[in-house]
Amino acid sequence: MALEKITQVTGRGVYVPGNDIDTDRIIPARFMKCVTFDGLGEFAFFDVRHDPQGNKIDHPIDRPQHKGATILLSGANFGCGSSREHAPQAISKAGFKAIIAENFAEIFFGNSTTLGMPCVSASREDIAKIAAYVNANTDKPITIDLEKLEVRFGGESVKITQRETARDALINGRWDAIGELIDGLPAVKTTAAKLPYMAA
Repeated sequence: MALEKITQVTGRGVYVPGNDIDTDRIIPARFMKCVTFDGLGEFAFFDVRHDPQGNKIDHPIDRPQHKGATILLSGANFGCGSSREHAPQAISKAGFKAIIAENFAEIFFGNSTTLGMPCVSASREDIAKIAAYVNANTDKPITIDLEKLEVRFGGESVKITQRETARDALINGRWDAIGELIDGLPAVKTTAAKLPYMAA
């Protein structure tokens, strides 16, 4: 089960402004009564996308011009709060392939990486530049380049950062620890067969 090498992510972007967007805002706890993560996408950011009666309000993700966007932009400390892995799952199931923010909560960052969904950091000023571009050019893609550590858009580029261990795992196709274990199963069986205490 060879994993995809994720060196670039290209797609249209959508800017969801705000700092300290926590995991409860990303996926409210009442939607976590699920056996699998399938279907979580429709509940991503539910409480800020709907009024108390459940009617959609004017949230960037729901604007027609941003339909189908696959790169999410936001502010500082994205994914803070509880460690629920449902949060990155909900974002992924909603169709997003990568996130650009000033920085990320540690556990959210790790859970996203194991989904093959890169989280990259840029300065506030550079995120504002990218956001201005995607808002003015909703039909144009942007590219996150993990090898060059830059985001390219409209003939411009800005620098990004990413923890080296995550970057290495993504660009070399080693981002899913379970997948790596499965791939290593033949070697485990070979080693186990040589152990005298495993013969019984």
